[in-house]
Amino acid sequence: MAHAAHAKVLPADLSAPPFVNGWRARALMIAILFTVVAVVLAFLGGADGVEHVYRAWVVGLMLTFGFCCGGLTLLMVQYVSGGKWGLLLRRPLEAMSRTLPLIFGYWVVSALFAKHLYAWAKYSSGAEALKAGLTEGEAHAIEWKHPMLNLSTYWIVALICFAIWGFFAWQMNTLSLKREADSTVNTPQWIKRMENLSGAGILIYSLTMTAAVIYWVMSMDVTWYSSVYGLLFLVGQGYSVLALSLITVLSLSKAEPFKTILRGTEQYDLGKFTFAFVMLNMYLAFAQFLIIWSGNLPEEIPWYLNRINGHWGIICTLDFMFHWLIPFSLLLSKDIKRNKKRLIKVCQWMIFAKAFDLFWLVEPNFKDAARNLHFSWGILEYAAVPVAMTALWMAYYFTNLTTRPLVATNDPHLAEILEPEHAHA
Repeated sequence: MAHAAHAKVLPADLSAPPFVNGWRARALMIAILFTVVAVVLAFLGGADGVEHVYRAWVVGLMLTFGFCCGGLTLLMVQYVSGGKWGLLLRRPLEAMSRTLPLIFGYWVVSALFAKHLYAWAKYSSGAEALKAGLTEGEAHAIEWKHPMLNLSTYWIVALICFAIWGFFAWQMNTLSLKREADSTVNTPQWIKRMENLSGAGILIYSLTMTAAVIYWVMSMDVTWYSSVYGLLFLVGQGYSVLALSLITVLSLSKAEPFKTILRGTEQYDLGKFTFAFVMLNMYLAFAQFLIIWSGNLPEEIPWYLNRINGHWGIICTLDFMFHWLIPFSLLLSKDIKRNKKRLIKVCQWMIFAKAFDLFWLVEPNFKDAARNLHFSWGILEYAAVPVAMTALWMAYYFTNLTTRPLVATNDPHLAEILEPEHAHA
């Protein structure tokens, strides 16, 4: 056992260091700057620019939704799995989950302009879609899927999903504070209570998130479907949340209290955990592509052809390199996982790559872009709008981060994580 005399001691002040307020101010300035840029681009692009604002809004929504609800899910995963890494990430993940009101506001904006994003929202019947120039396949899909794909169901399903996510976010955050205040926190009853809630929450979130991404993204192409679509987004959320969590933790380690509790061992383990999500993300995306491409069914293969032909192959190749090849190659290195500055840069790249991947998923769903990659002022909205939305979300996240102590002192792993690096059993 490690000698108690050699163990580190937590500082008296466990609140977020003052520079977190500087992060928040910087995020707000970026949000304002890129909002202005988005407005200018919409003016320059005319009607096309405005349409691209709606499309880019979905990218910003899905990216920040992934941070918020993906953070909630990873919070529940750490309660179920246990481990010292949960102590490091718990407060950042809780802060992410408490940004749900902003995500709901983002979604409401996209819902109000649903007719600009979804053919099934614009045309209520197959006959109406045919008259508007849609293909027979699209008209048939709109007619056949109308009981599910209609504005009333769209709103009802989303409101139910947000209510469920809000309930779990509220419970996880409330119980965390109660557990912190309870002197018997390490009893099996408390631990079992958190595990049971989290286990049910992970399952329920997986189902509700799948329903949400089907409505919000997959139904942009009314003829297409994939049985692993929700799982792809679930893993993708873990990919981006771990990247953001690592950036937060490593940046906070410049000052107390994370300077004391972040050891090289846990940093390296979190790097390996992130690497695992990179591999899983790569596996699922390639498996979907391989199955659909080899099947070559007329109702499935056009989705990929829209994203490969007409110079979209360039974006597809870059997406593979940005999203998978580069982080996979870099995270193979032990030295990078042990170097804070380099690991932060890899995680920053991963977040950029996730946004780039969302662009590739969203833009080719529209007639003017499918198999037709071309420059316009409007397409630059994919840079301006998501950056503005993400920066505003980050400001809210940093605000939440400052409202609670950064370390859960009544955690069974705290004594272990305060041991020096050379401690051994």
